Amino acid sequence: MSKNKQEDIFAAAMELFAVRGYDGTTVPMIANKAKVGAGTIYRYFENKESLVNALFVKCVEEFFDVIQTDFPKDADIRQQFHHIFRRMFVFAKDNGNALQFINSHDEGYYLDEKSNQTFQDFLGFIRQVIEDGKKQGVIRPLPADAHIATVYGAFGMLFSLMQSGRLTETQELLTELEDSLWNAIRIH
Repeated sequence: MSKNKQEDIFAAAMELFAVRGYDGTTVPMIANKAKVGAGTIYRYFENKESLVNALFVKCVEEFFDVIQTDFPKDADIRQQFHHIFRRMFVFAKDNGNALQFINSHDEGYYLDEKSNQTFQDFLGFIRQVIEDGKKQGVIRPLPADAHIATVYGAFGMLFSLMQSGRLTETQELLTELEDSLWNAIRIH
C-alpha cells in the first residue's frame, strides 16, 4: 500500500470512528470514505479491530511526541506545566480529529495490549510530572489521575468550544486559562 493510501485509510477511519464510534463504523464505510476497496483494507489490517488499534497507537504516539518535544526536564514544575499545556493546544490545533479520536476511544473494549500500553506510557509521563510536583510541595496531594482529569478534561472542553467558534483562541485567553488550570492543581 502506498503511504498516501494508508494515510487515506487512517484519515477516513479516524473521522468515522470519531463521529460514529467503533461499533457504528464498518470496514465498507471506511473503504468508501477512503476511496479504496474493502479488500485493500483487509490486505493490510486483519480486521476492523486491528485497524482501530493501529490508528489509536499512531495518534497517541503523535500526541506524546508533541508533548515531549523540547520538554524542559530540568525546569521547575510550573514551566513543565506551561510546556505541556501549550503543546496540548499545538497538537489539538494541528490534529483535532486525532484528539477527538483518542478521547472517544481511550477506554474502548477493543483496544489491545499495545494500544493500552501506549496510552499508559503517555499518561505515565504526565503522572510523573504531577508526582514530582507533589514531592516538591508545589502540586496538591491528590491522586495524579484526579489532576489529569481536572486539567485534561477542561482542556478537552475548551478545545471543543474553540473548534465550534463559541470561544475565540487568543494568546491572552490561553494565558488566563493556563493560569486558571495551574491554580486548580497547585498548592496555594
